[in-house]
Amino acid sequence: MIISGSASQALAAELAAELDEPLASVEYERFPDGELLAAAPGFAAEEADAERAIVVASTVSSDAHVELLQLQDAAREWGAEEVVTVLPYMGYARQDEAFEEGHPISARAVARAISSGTDRVLTVNPHENAVCDFFDVPAEPIDAAGRLADPLPADLTDPVFLSPDEGALDIAATVRDAYGAGDTDYFEKQRLSGTEVELTPSDTDVEGRDVVVTDDIIATGSTMSGAVEILAEKGASNVYVTCVHPMLAADAYTKLSKAGVESICGTDTIERPVSEVSVAPVIAEEI
Repeated sequence: MIISGSASQALAAELAAELDEPLASVEYERFPDGELLAAAPGFAAEEADAERAIVVASTVSSDAHVELLQLQDAAREWGAEEVVTVLPYMGYARQDEAFEEGHPISARAVARAISSGTDRVLTVNPHENAVCDFFDVPAEPIDAAGRLADPLPADLTDPVFLSPDEGALDIAATVRDAYGAGDTDYFEKQRLSGTEVELTPSDTDVEGRDVVVTDDIIATGSTMSGAVEILAEKGASNVYVTCVHPMLAADAYTKLSKAGVESICGTDTIERPVSEVSVAPVIAEEI
């Protein structure tokens, strides 16, 4: 039985189809005092003898975290013998260390909370795979970056697959390999403040070539739009922006469009208008 958080309904439906498992009816409510209720009242009626419940929920907000905990508990309440939690996008995963003395390791805190209601966790392209070590139950990362090759044009001109920094080079390489042709490289990135990043162009010649800029997440779009502007200055023919997690907060889409991207695409780990490809097949392979 697949149980969906409110932020992951389309992906949950795709996963149910991939696994040929029923999709539970779920209700989401907010009480006058602001408290949430995410419930699966039809779970028992639809699959009374369900041995396994798969809760699919991207924790894109604090409310989404509460929903997830409630849906895990609802599955147990109806007698599921095994609860598998799928985090297409794990919120707070980038807070994987204490920034200053006295600060929490937020990724660890939420991982412990999620662990209390599940037997196993799968999370798609966390910022660092080591975040899985924070869970108190078996937790595994899933690499869905290869799915980003599918929406790209089949006739890219001498393509270059670039990442905004060296840490994301493996994503660029995965997309390149899935596409089947092209070079890979990365920008040197120096963070000047919490909101300001300086990019240094790579040495790869991009003049007249199609460039695919890849990353795990696009949040504010500032880093990515800066990369696109640099590529335009260097004579790139077309620039395509891809990411696993299209958060696209605030005016991120506008920033990227003004920078001159040919297209922006992401997966459905965070359901946005640019979610052109589903990660359901790679999740299904691991369940």
